[in-house]
Amino acid sequence: MESFLMRKKRGQKIVSLLTKAYSNAGMALKYRTNFQLLVAVILSAQCTDKKVNEVTAPIFKKYKTAADFSKLSQKRFEAMIRPTGFYRAKAKNILATARIVLHRYGGKVPDTMADMLTLKGVARKTANVVLGNAYGIIEGIAVDTHVARLSGRLGLSRNTDPVKIERDLMELLPKAEWFRTTYRFIEHGRAVCTAKDPRCDMCPLAKLCSSAFQFSRFQKNHTRA
Repeated sequence: MESFLMRKKRGQKIVSLLTKAYSNAGMALKYRTNFQLLVAVILSAQCTDKKVNEVTAPIFKKYKTAADFSKLSQKRFEAMIRPTGFYRAKAKNILATARIVLHRYGGKVPDTMADMLTLKGVARKTANVVLGNAYGIIEGIAVDTHVARLSGRLGLSRNTDPVKIERDLMELLPKAEWFRTTYRFIEHGRAVCTAKDPRCDMCPLAKLCSSAFQFSRFQKNHTRA
């Protein structure tokens, strides 16, 4: 059984290889203000960044601050963000968050994890993304579906809960790598380690991956069949 120190060493090698493969990985969502960033990240739940950018492009031209968004009606905002999915819940959370930011934080998006978690529709993933991109404050690792999937396949975490996965990764990886790790995992998850058909034959992490052999064997047997 792999010890914690061995897993930590392997985790750091994984990060090193991903850094070389995806040196320019970063935020794909488009925004101009910190509140727009917060809105975009909330909208990105269960939706692609590409679709979010398409939806927010016309919205962000007119609505820039918490004060701007707080003036929108629920129904009108729902219609504007409908293509992102779960639009009723997202609209409700964003408009409630706009009012909280406006009245409790003077219109400024909070810059601490504790305060970020008082906002509606904001959990640690969203908070980590906003804090890191808006203020350069790194308090953890944003765990989305790609990060969760890769963490399990690579044997970096046995957990399925995002908060527990984040804790495992924080123990294994240097803090200096936390912020970029999310985006490198996302890029690798989209390009190679996809959900349904991982391309283990071209993966730079194959020798370090606890799942690569199993996937390769399955693919060979499936091809023969």
